[in-house]
Amino acid sequence: MLKKFLLALVACVTFVSGACAEIKVDIIAGAAEPISVAVQKIETVGNVSGDDAKMIRDVVDADLKSTGLFRIVARDALPEFVEMGKLPDFTLWSAVKADVLVQAKLSAESGGRYNLEFYVWDVNGKEQIEAQSLVASKKSARRLAHIMADAIYERLTGEVGYFDTQIVFIAETGPVDQRIKRMAIMDQDGHGMRYLSDKDTFVMSPHFSPNMQTIVFLSFRDDDPMVWTLDLETGEQRRLGQFGGMNFAPRFSPDGSKIALSLVKDGITHIYEYDIETKALKQLTFGYSLNTSPSYSPDGKKLAFNSDRSGNQQIYVLDLESGEVERITYGAGRYATPAWSPDGQFIAFTKIADDTFYIGIMSPNGRNEKILAGGWYMEAPSWAPGSRRVVYYETEKALDGIERMSHIRSVDITGQNLYDIPLPDGIYGVEPTWSPKLP
Repeated sequence: MLKKFLLALVACVTFVSGACAEIKVDIIAGAAEPISVAVQKIETVGNVSGDDAKMIRDVVDADLKSTGLFRIVARDALPEFVEMGKLPDFTLWSAVKADVLVQAKLSAESGGRYNLEFYVWDVNGKEQIEAQSLVASKKSARRLAHIMADAIYERLTGEVGYFDTQIVFIAETGPVDQRIKRMAIMDQDGHGMRYLSDKDTFVMSPHFSPNMQTIVFLSFRDDDPMVWTLDLETGEQRRLGQFGGMNFAPRFSPDGSKIALSLVKDGITHIYEYDIETKALKQLTFGYSLNTSPSYSPDGKKLAFNSDRSGNQQIYVLDLESGEVERITYGAGRYATPAWSPDGQFIAFTKIADDTFYIGIMSPNGRNEKILAGGWYMEAPSWAPGSRRVVYYETEKALDGIERMSHIRSVDITGQNLYDIPLPDGIYGVEPTWSPKLP
């Protein structure tokens, strides 16, 4: 189970050289020149799988390249192989226009473990800017690669990395009129997809708890739409409670102690807050409008949601202490599915205008709206740790003889570097949620 897998990462020791170089990429500028990174072939010591060493190098390259902030120097252009512990000839690396050089060594240890050491060099500054040693079980070699890529990313951008993360989503298979929807989980790059629910129960809206141990989701088990939780360690599923009506759109609070959800009573949909410890249910919105899609601010003091109380669907923010509600969207069209960024600086949203769906971001007061993507149908934005990227799903318009297909996509907050996250053949994806960084 997940907890056992996470415990496989048995040690992580970090040490950084005293010198601190000035090399740093500007992650805000959309058209910034990417930093050139050269990742050497990984040295191996002891009983190390050559495939694992190659895989780690490939994953690090792919992670960094996927950001759009880095250019990976072609391997056939690398001028020399520099053993760990030896000073690179910076003139040679500068000649191939490498700004950064990465060295690594993978060693086999007792107990079926790997030790991955790596150095990061500022070629122009001629100094080491990062050094780490990571220890994990051999089966966790791919995680070592993602953690290494995170360390490089964080050192060069000053931002939180997001490569050692996962995405939970609804995997769709089968014909459009007989779609099977199963909850699934995968690494953020699409690797290692596995199902978390069976094919006989219709499920929707999965979201992680802050500690990554639980997923909350909507299940139509026994044709009764209710919010359930899934323990990722044991696989146990539990119904949240008996609330006397259909409940859906669940979200954990930032401290994991509460779950906000929508509950239908007497034909009216309001947002409630469920206390996991006391099992108490508290109503948060009132009136006769439809209120749904709650999303907590990172400090847990506010809740963004969408409501039709103004006549059409707009986004509002509820102050959980005072109970005051403020409308924040006034642009043309309808707004839905707000998602507060982990750093609190943005709210992502879905916008529907002129028969087109859009994914965008804005300030928490509703200003500075920026559209990131648009298409026939797209929805459900969710943030990567660090608030640099947004994941969502897009459904292509069905054409004659072609089934409607949904893709999970990721886009930068600049609106650039948009790409599909690959899924296995025959599987489509909707309602993705990005995890926090893995423990």
